Amino acid sequence: QVDKIAELVARWYYCTLSQEKLCRPIVACELGRMYNKDAVIEFLLDKSSDKALVEAASHIRSIKNVTELNLADNPAWSGDKESIKGDKYDDIQCARFICPVVGLEMNGRHRFCFLRNCGCVFSERALKEIKTEVCHRCGVPFQEEDVIILNGNKEDVEILKKRMEDRRLKSKLEKKSKKCKSAESTSQQDTSEESPGPSKVKNGKDCINSTSREKRQIIFTKSSDNGSSSVPGKVNKGSSSTTKRSIADSEEKSEAYKSIFTSHSSAKRSKEECSNWITHTAYYF
Repeated sequence: QVDKIAELVARWYYCTLSQEKLCRPIVACELGRMYNKDAVIEFLLDKSSDKALVEAASHIRSIKNVTELNLADNPAWSGDKESIKGDKYDDIQCARFICPVVGLEMNGRHRFCFLRNCGCVFSERALKEIKTEVCHRCGVPFQEEDVIILNGNKEDVEILKKRMEDRRLKSKLEKKSKKCKSAESTSQQDTSEESPGPSKVKNGKDCINSTSREKRQIIFTKSSDNGSSSVPGKVNKGSSSTTKRSIADSEEKSEAYKSIFTSHSSAKRSKEECSNWITHTAYYF
Protein backbone atom coordinates (compact mmCIF):
# COMPACT_ATOMS: atom_id res chain seq x y z
CA GLN A 1 0.00 0.00 0.00
CA VAL A 2 1.12 3.49 -0.78
CA ASP A 3 1.90 5.63 2.22
CA LYS A 4 -0.75 8.36 2.40
CA ILE A 5 1.60 10.97 3.84
CA ALA A 6 4.16 10.33 1.08
CA GLU A 7 1.43 10.55 -1.55
CA LEU A 8 0.20 13.89 -0.13
CA VAL A 9 3.73 15.26 -0.06
CA ALA A 10 4.32 14.18 -3.68
CA ARG A 11 1.11 15.84 -4.85
CA TRP A 12 1.24 19.10 -2.91
CA TYR A 13 4.96 19.78 -2.60
CA TYR A 14 6.40 18.50 -5.91
CA CYS A 15 5.81 19.19 -9.60
CA THR A 16 3.67 16.54 -11.34
CA LEU A 17 5.74 16.71 -14.53
CA SER A 18 9.38 17.09 -13.45
CA GLN A 19 9.04 15.65 -9.89
CA GLU A 20 11.00 18.63 -8.58
CA LYS A 21 10.03 20.78 -5.64
CA LEU A 22 7.33 23.35 -6.44
CA CYS A 23 8.72 26.85 -6.72
CA ARG A 24 7.18 30.02 -8.05
CA PRO A 25 5.86 30.59 -10.65
CA ILE A 26 3.50 27.64 -10.01
CA VAL A 27 0.79 26.78 -12.55
CA ALA A 28 -2.15 24.39 -12.59
CA CYS A 29 -3.91 22.63 -15.46
CA GLU A 30 -7.63 22.24 -16.08
CA LEU A 31 -7.60 18.89 -14.24
CA GLY A 32 -6.24 20.44 -11.02
CA ARG A 33 -2.63 19.23 -11.19
CA MET A 34 0.19 21.56 -10.14
CA TYR A 35 3.41 22.14 -12.11
CA ASN A 36 6.41 24.39 -12.23
CA LYS A 37 5.98 26.82 -15.10
CA ASP A 38 9.51 26.18 -16.38
CA ALA A 39 8.80 22.44 -16.63
CA VAL A 40 5.62 23.06 -18.64
CA ILE A 41 7.45 25.38 -21.07
CA GLU A 42 10.24 22.81 -21.54
CA PHE A 43 7.61 20.11 -22.14
CA LEU A 44 5.87 22.21 -24.81
CA LEU A 45 9.15 23.05 -26.54
CA ASP A 46 10.32 19.43 -26.52
CA LYS A 47 9.46 17.69 -29.81
CA SER A 48 10.94 14.25 -29.11
CA SER A 49 9.04 10.97 -29.29
CA ASP A 50 9.25 10.44 -25.51
CA LYS A 51 6.94 13.42 -25.04
CA ALA A 52 3.87 11.33 -26.02
CA LEU A 53 4.57 8.84 -23.21
CA VAL A 54 4.11 11.50 -20.50
CA GLU A 55 0.51 11.04 -19.30
CA ALA A 56 0.69 13.74 -16.62
CA ALA A 57 0.76 16.54 -19.21
CA SER A 58 -0.67 14.93 -22.37
CA HIS A 59 -3.73 17.22 -22.22
CA ILE A 60 -1.58 20.38 -22.14
CA ARG A 61 -1.25 21.55 -25.75
CA SER A 62 -0.29 25.18 -25.19
CA ILE A 63 0.52 27.57 -22.38
CA LYS A 64 -3.09 28.82 -22.55
CA ASN A 65 -4.28 25.50 -21.09
CA VAL A 66 -2.48 26.39 -17.85
CA THR A 67 -3.21 29.17 -15.33
CA GLU A 68 -0.65 30.72 -13.01
CA LEU A 69 -1.67 30.38 -9.35
CA ASN A 70 -1.94 33.38 -7.05
CA LEU A 71 -0.96 31.79 -3.73
CA ALA A 72 -0.94 33.25 -0.19
CA ASP A 73 2.21 32.59 1.85
CA ASN A 74 2.04 30.90 5.24
CA PRO A 75 3.70 33.06 7.95
CA ALA A 76 4.44 29.92 10.04
CA TRP A 77 6.49 28.31 7.29
CA SER A 78 10.16 28.38 8.27
CA GLY A 79 11.77 27.52 4.94
CA ASP A 80 12.98 24.69 2.72
CA LYS A 81 14.51 21.50 3.94
CA GLU A 82 17.90 22.52 2.56
CA SER A 83 18.16 25.42 5.02
CA ILE A 84 17.77 23.04 7.98
CA LYS A 85 21.06 21.50 9.05
CA GLY A 86 19.52 18.38 10.63
CA ASP A 87 19.29 19.31 14.27
CA LYS A 88 15.64 20.39 13.91
CA TYR A 89 12.42 18.47 13.41
CA ASP A 90 11.04 18.89 9.88
CA ASP A 91 7.26 19.26 10.17
CA ILE A 92 5.74 17.97 6.94
CA GLN A 93 2.30 19.14 7.98
CA CYS A 94 3.39 22.79 7.91
CA ALA A 95 2.54 24.00 4.41
CA ARG A 96 4.11 26.84 2.48
CA PHE A 97 0.75 28.31 1.42
CA ILE A 98 -2.55 28.91 3.18
CA CYS A 99 -6.09 29.99 2.36
CA PRO A 100 -6.26 33.82 2.56
CA VAL A 101 -9.90 33.77 3.77
CA VAL A 102 -10.09 30.98 6.37
CA GLY A 103 -6.39 30.43 7.10
CA LEU A 104 -6.27 26.66 6.44
CA GLU A 105 -2.90 25.27 5.38
CA MET A 106 -2.57 23.83 1.89
CA ASN A 107 -0.98 20.52 2.96
CA GLY A 108 -3.42 18.05 1.34
CA ARG A 109 -5.63 17.44 4.36
CA HIS A 110 -8.12 20.09 3.23
CA ARG A 111 -9.67 20.47 -0.20
CA PHE A 112 -8.38 23.48 -2.10
CA CYS A 113 -9.46 24.96 -5.43
CA PHE A 114 -8.51 27.83 -7.74
CA LEU A 115 -10.42 30.14 -10.06
CA ARG A 116 -9.60 29.71 -13.73
CA ASN A 117 -10.21 33.39 -14.55
CA CYS A 118 -7.75 34.97 -12.08
CA GLY A 119 -5.76 32.05 -10.59
CA CYS A 120 -6.50 32.88 -6.94
CA VAL A 121 -6.38 29.84 -4.62
CA PHE A 122 -8.92 29.30 -1.79
CA SER A 123 -10.07 26.44 0.37
CA GLU A 124 -13.35 24.79 -0.58
CA ARG A 125 -14.71 25.63 2.87
CA ALA A 126 -14.20 29.36 2.25
CA LEU A 127 -16.11 29.28 -1.05
CA LYS A 128 -18.97 27.30 0.55
CA GLU A 129 -19.27 29.50 3.62
CA ILE A 130 -19.01 32.83 1.76
CA LYS A 131 -21.10 32.34 -1.37
CA THR A 132 -20.35 35.09 -3.87
CA GLU A 133 -19.96 35.38 -7.62
CA VAL A 134 -16.85 37.56 -7.24
CA CYS A 135 -13.33 36.55 -6.20
CA HIS A 136 -12.61 37.31 -2.52
CA ARG A 137 -9.10 38.49 -3.31
CA CYS A 138 -9.12 40.40 -6.60
CA GLY A 139 -12.84 40.95 -7.33
CA VAL A 140 -12.97 39.16 -10.70
CA PRO A 141 -16.39 37.60 -11.43
CA PHE A 142 -16.56 33.82 -11.84
CA GLN A 143 -19.03 30.95 -12.27
CA GLU A 144 -19.22 27.42 -10.92
CA GLU A 145 -17.54 26.05 -14.05
CA ASP A 146 -14.50 28.26 -13.41
CA VAL A 147 -13.82 26.63 -10.00
CA ILE A 148 -11.23 23.84 -10.39
CA ILE A 149 -10.34 21.56 -7.46
CA LEU A 150 -6.62 21.02 -6.86
CA ASN A 151 -5.47 17.39 -6.65
CA GLY A 152 -9.03 16.01 -6.48
CA ASN A 153 -10.13 12.38 -6.43
CA LYS A 154 -11.12 10.32 -9.51
CA GLU A 155 -14.69 11.62 -9.59
CA ASP A 156 -13.48 15.23 -9.50
CA VAL A 157 -10.99 14.55 -12.30
CA GLU A 158 -13.70 13.00 -14.51
CA ILE A 159 -16.00 16.02 -14.01
CA LEU A 160 -13.14 18.42 -14.77
CA LYS A 161 -12.25 16.39 -17.88
CA LYS A 162 -15.80 16.69 -19.25
CA ARG A 163 -15.79 20.43 -18.60
CA MET A 164 -12.43 20.77 -20.34
CA GLU A 165 -13.66 18.91 -23.45
CA ASP A 166 -16.86 20.98 -23.60
CA ARG A 167 -14.86 24.19 -23.25
CA ARG A 168 -12.52 23.24 -26.07
CA LEU A 169 -15.41 22.30 -28.36
CA LYS A 170 -17.06 25.67 -27.73
CA SER A 171 -13.82 27.50 -28.51
CA LYS A 172 -13.45 25.57 -31.80
CA LEU A 173 -17.03 26.41 -32.84
CA GLU A 174 -16.50 30.07 -31.98
CA LYS A 175 -13.32 30.19 -34.06
CA LYS A 176 -15.12 28.61 -37.04
CA SER A 177 -18.02 31.08 -36.76
CA LYS A 178 -15.57 34.00 -36.60
CA LYS A 179 -13.77 32.74 -39.71
CA CYS A 180 -17.07 32.41 -41.59
CA LYS A 181 -18.12 35.92 -40.56
CA SER A 182 -14.78 37.40 -41.62
CA ALA A 183 -15.02 35.62 -45.00
CA GLU A 184 -18.56 36.94 -45.52
CA SER A 185 -17.52 40.50 -44.61
CA THR A 186 -14.59 40.38 -47.06
CA SER A 187 -16.84 39.07 -49.84
CA GLN A 188 -19.37 41.84 -49.13
CA GLN A 189 -16.62 44.45 -49.29
CA ASP A 190 -15.42 43.09 -52.63
CA THR A 191 -18.94 43.20 -54.07
CA SER A 192 -19.48 46.75 -52.77
CA GLU A 193 -16.22 47.85 -54.40
CA GLU A 194 -17.19 46.29 -57.73
CA SER A 195 -20.75 47.72 -57.78
CA PRO A 196 -20.88 51.51 -58.33
CA GLY A 197 -22.27 53.66 -55.54
CA PRO A 198 -24.86 56.44 -55.87
CA SER A 199 -22.22 59.10 -56.47
CA LYS A 200 -20.70 57.06 -59.29
CA VAL A 201 -24.10 56.56 -60.89
CA LYS A 202 -24.80 60.26 -60.80
CA ASN A 203 -21.46 61.05 -62.37
CA GLY A 204 -22.16 58.50 -65.08
CA LYS A 205 -25.52 60.15 -65.84
CA ASP A 206 -23.86 63.58 -66.04
CA CYS A 207 -21.29 62.23 -68.47
CA ILE A 208 -24.02 60.68 -70.61
CA ASN A 209 -25.98 63.93 -70.63
CA SER A 210 -22.90 65.94 -71.62
CA THR A 211 -22.02 63.52 -74.41
CA SER A 212 -25.62 63.60 -75.67
CA ARG A 213 -25.51 67.43 -75.73
CA GLU A 214 -22.24 67.42 -77.65
CA LYS A 215 -23.72 65.01 -80.16
CA ARG A 216 -26.75 67.26 -80.58
CA GLN A 217 -24.50 70.27 -81.17
CA ILE A 218 -22.48 68.37 -83.74
CA ILE A 219 -25.64 67.23 -85.51
CA PHE A 220 -27.01 70.79 -85.48
CA THR A 221 -23.83 72.19 -87.02
CA LYS A 222 -23.82 69.47 -89.65
CA SER A 223 -27.45 70.19 -90.51
CA SER A 224 -26.72 73.93 -90.80
CA ASP A 225 -23.82 73.19 -93.17
CA ASN A 226 -26.04 70.96 -95.26
CA GLY A 227 -28.69 73.68 -95.36
CA SER A 228 -26.16 76.21 -96.58
CA SER A 229 -25.08 73.90 -99.36
CA SER A 230 -28.68 73.21 -100.37
CA VAL A 231 -29.71 76.91 -100.46
CA PRO A 232 -26.64 78.77 -101.68
CA GLY A 233 -28.18 82.16 -102.30
CA LYS A 234 -29.70 82.78 -98.89
CA VAL A 235 -26.86 81.27 -96.99
CA ASN A 236 -24.25 83.33 -98.90
CA LYS A 237 -25.95 86.56 -97.93
CA GLY A 238 -26.10 85.61 -94.28
CA SER A 239 -22.53 84.38 -94.31
CA SER A 240 -21.25 87.57 -96.00
CA SER A 241 -22.99 89.77 -93.40
CA THR A 242 -21.54 87.71 -90.54
CA THR A 243 -18.05 87.88 -92.06
CA LYS A 244 -18.27 91.69 -92.43
CA ARG A 245 -19.30 92.04 -88.81
CA SER A 246 -16.51 89.81 -87.60
CA ILE A 247 -13.94 91.79 -89.66
CA ALA A 248 -15.21 95.12 -88.30
CA ASP A 249 -15.09 93.81 -84.73
CA SER A 250 -11.60 92.55 -85.25
CA GLU A 251 -10.48 95.94 -86.68
CA GLU A 252 -12.00 97.78 -83.73
CA LYS A 253 -10.29 95.42 -81.31
CA SER A 254 -6.99 95.77 -83.14
CA GLU A 255 -7.15 99.59 -83.09
CA ALA A 256 -7.91 99.60 -79.36
CA TYR A 257 -5.05 97.26 -78.83
CA LYS A 258 -2.68 99.35 -80.99
CA SER A 259 -3.60 102.56 -79.16
CA ILE A 260 -1.79 101.25 -76.09
CA PHE A 261 1.59 101.52 -77.83
CA THR A 262 3.51 104.70 -78.82
CA SER A 263 3.69 103.61 -82.48
CA HIS A 264 -0.04 104.30 -82.86
CA SER A 265 -1.16 107.49 -84.71
CA SER A 266 -2.91 108.80 -81.57
CA ALA A 267 0.37 108.69 -79.67
CA LYS A 268 2.34 110.65 -82.31
CA ARG A 269 3.02 114.37 -81.71
CA SER A 270 2.75 117.21 -84.17
CA LYS A 271 5.72 119.19 -85.43
CA GLU A 272 5.06 121.98 -82.93
CA GLU A 273 5.11 119.59 -80.05
CA CYS A 274 8.18 117.83 -81.28
CA SER A 275 11.49 119.10 -79.89
CA ASN A 276 14.73 119.93 -81.67
CA TRP A 277 17.19 117.12 -81.60
CA ILE A 278 20.02 119.43 -80.57
CA THR A 279 18.34 121.70 -78.03
CA HIS A 280 16.05 120.87 -75.15
CA THR A 281 12.42 120.21 -75.67
CA ALA A 282 9.94 123.01 -76.20
CA TYR A 283 8.31 122.13 -72.93
CA TYR A 284 11.57 122.81 -71.10
CA PHE A 285 11.57 126.50 -71.98
